[in-house]
Amino acid sequence: MRPHRRRALVVFATVLTVLVFAGLATMRGQTAFGTVQGVVKDDSGAALPGVEVTLNALFTASRRSTVTGAKGEFEFTRVEPGRYEIIAALAGFTTKTANATIRAGGTVNLSIAMGIGQLAETVTVVAASPVARAQNLQVLGYTGGIVAGAGGGNAIGIANPDFNTEAYDRIDDNQWFEVARKPLSTFSADVDTASYANVRRFLREGLAPPKDAVRIEELINYFQFDYPQPRDDKPFSVTTSIGDCPWKPSHRLALVGLQARKIDSAKIPPRNLVFLIDVSGSMYAPNKLPLVKASLAMLAPNLTERDRVAIVVYAGNSGLVLPSTPGSDTTTILAALHQLEAGGSTNGGAGLRLAYKVAQDHFINGGVNRVILATDGDFNVGVTDQGSLLRLIEEKRESGVALSVLGYGMGNLKDSTMVKLADAGNGNYAYIDSLAEANKVLVEQAGGTLVTVAKDVKLQVEFNPRLVAAYRLIGYEKRVLQDQDFNNDRKDAGEIGAGHSVTALYELVPAGQPIDVPSIDPLKYQQTAGRGSSAALSPAARSDEAMTVKIRYKQPDGQTSSLMEIPVSNRMSRDPALGFAAAVAEFGMLLQDSEHKGSASYAQAAELAKEFKGEDPHGHRAEFIRLIGVAEGVSRTRPTADQQSRR
Repeated sequence: MRPHRRRALVVFATVLTVLVFAGLATMRGQTAFGTVQGVVKDDSGAALPGVEVTLNALFTASRRSTVTGAKGEFEFTRVEPGRYEIIAALAGFTTKTANATIRAGGTVNLSIAMGIGQLAETVTVVAASPVARAQNLQVLGYTGGIVAGAGGGNAIGIANPDFNTEAYDRIDDNQWFEVARKPLSTFSADVDTASYANVRRFLREGLAPPKDAVRIEELINYFQFDYPQPRDDKPFSVTTSIGDCPWKPSHRLALVGLQARKIDSAKIPPRNLVFLIDVSGSMYAPNKLPLVKASLAMLAPNLTERDRVAIVVYAGNSGLVLPSTPGSDTTTILAALHQLEAGGSTNGGAGLRLAYKVAQDHFINGGVNRVILATDGDFNVGVTDQGSLLRLIEEKRESGVALSVLGYGMGNLKDSTMVKLADAGNGNYAYIDSLAEANKVLVEQAGGTLVTVAKDVKLQVEFNPRLVAAYRLIGYEKRVLQDQDFNNDRKDAGEIGAGHSVTALYELVPAGQPIDVPSIDPLKYQQTAGRGSSAALSPAARSDEAMTVKIRYKQPDGQTSSLMEIPVSNRMSRDPALGFAAAVAEFGMLLQDSEHKGSASYAQAAELAKEFKGEDPHGHRAEFIRLIGVAEGVSRTRPTADQQSRR
């Protein structure tokens, strides 16, 4: 063999030997360790993001921590063999500990279930009321309440159905209008969803909700619809359709749907968030402050180093619990949440002022600047009247800081106050009745909750009298505007967040059908067309357009509105969005016992919802179908919450 070939073989053998031994060393290194992985869920089986999981060696000083992801999953790799305890901790939950033995090359899989607000089984109720007494409190799910203690103290107590101070604004159904006399319908967009979750809470308790707690537009807007994403530079797309009216076959339904553009998580602007948390005595119950802490703990792991987070609390006084902190510092944020405790009276005005100041001090130009208020709305000291609170918020919103409201609890929920606060603060209002709802609002739909893509969104629909005799807007009773407000850029209206959809339904009486609308005396100084008359029609009225939808909106940092205009053909369709929205509207009218419900029935609403259920990746529509059955049963056997509170 030639010398150069011999030298090449020697070099090759040497390199091969080194690689083999290196590989064996690596394999030995890999097999010298084990892996611990698992998932953390609540008692209902829902995944728990934001849980701090600690791996603690029992016989050494080794200690490591991680935080569960969006699906409640965690993992520790390269764990030295030995015995460990795995500790799962989340604000508002009982800390859980599991033990495991790790072997070289092995993997331990864990499933950890955590219960919310676990308190002592027996507590003493101390209250000003003579009927208060020691009771056994079983915290299963989100039950329980708070009663004021003697001398200003507070203690846990069973929610008393005979003492209910929940407050709702009266809702009067929108009435019919003749197109010949009033062709324009104008209202503000609304993306609030609180009413649906609150209605669900009542039904789960076996009670029909108070009629004024049922806002049909919020029931409908709880659901996402398969509307197309907007094109060009528009913040939202517009979808329209006309179809059958289930509860009045001779009438029709018209749908107007807006779909805000979705934002990729990597493109979400930096966020400057201030959590404003009510820690007063009324928040002591398990479905209040413990659930608040757990809710915000779910949001924390989804924040980034570009975000800023602060926590302000208020009771008799207000204070800064967590100064503005990078969103990536999850451990510090969770620790601040964990230390919160309830007690004292409720000075919401002072808390709002401090929260706005913190937000303004760390304002991010071009970013999201928002105060998130978590409360039951029971403000009882300081600035307590709605008018003063609203003026304070309207003043602060001019700084570019928005206000969103998260409602919690039962028995003293001040729904009427929270609706108005969110509206005045250019934000949205959601009611959190469970961890699943917290995940929907703060994780699943975080873009819509926190990132505004259009503000002061107003809709105006003009109906063609040749084809439509009368119309009625379903829901939005508190969002109706004067027709002249549409072109007034100084008039405040609703905001739409990234990924949100807005759906509105009109019930229509086709031209030529009799109209059951009270007549109006003839005008003395003006000539008007008589009922059903087609006098003085424009050329456009002779087209096939049943109506025209106009929308005005402003950019999130703009002051001047832009206009969109969409003509709607009179063609009938079986639009799945219209079908499902009709089922939700029918459900809402039955809960309200609306004078316009016609032949509506729970069975028909359920049939419609099943037919047009469509894609349901998160199970919200399936839950709604089940809720219809609950509502039907409750309507037959149980009193309404209004009736029970009067007993």
